[in-house]
Amino acid sequence: MKFLVDAQPPRRFASWLKDAGHDALHTLDLPKKNNTQDSELIARAMQEGRIVISKDADFVQSFLVTGEPPLLLISTGNISNTELEKILRANLNGIEAAFASARFVEITREALVVHE
Repeated sequence: MKFLVDAQPPRRFASWLKDAGHDALHTLDLPKKNNTQDSELIARAMQEGRIVISKDADFVQSFLVTGEPPLLLISTGNISNTELEKILRANLNGIEAAFASARFVEITREALVVHE
């Protein structure tokens, strides 16, 4: 799978996705780094077939209007990066399976929610 990790999740998230065999970029890997506009992230994700990973509700609005790009929304509220990483690692297989049939998946502290 190909991912584009927005600015809020830590850069190491993209690194361990790579270690798990995925193609992952973080906004810090892009020319404008964390100053890359959401519209540019959306365009790049669509062009490269990437799933955006973000905590930003603006991506939800874009997805609801256009159905693009595929989105993994992190809805854990305020949480340490270490705790977030534990949740994401524990749910990686479920995330992979969810995107086999869905384009909008949300992860909370308690559940993986597949939006149809």
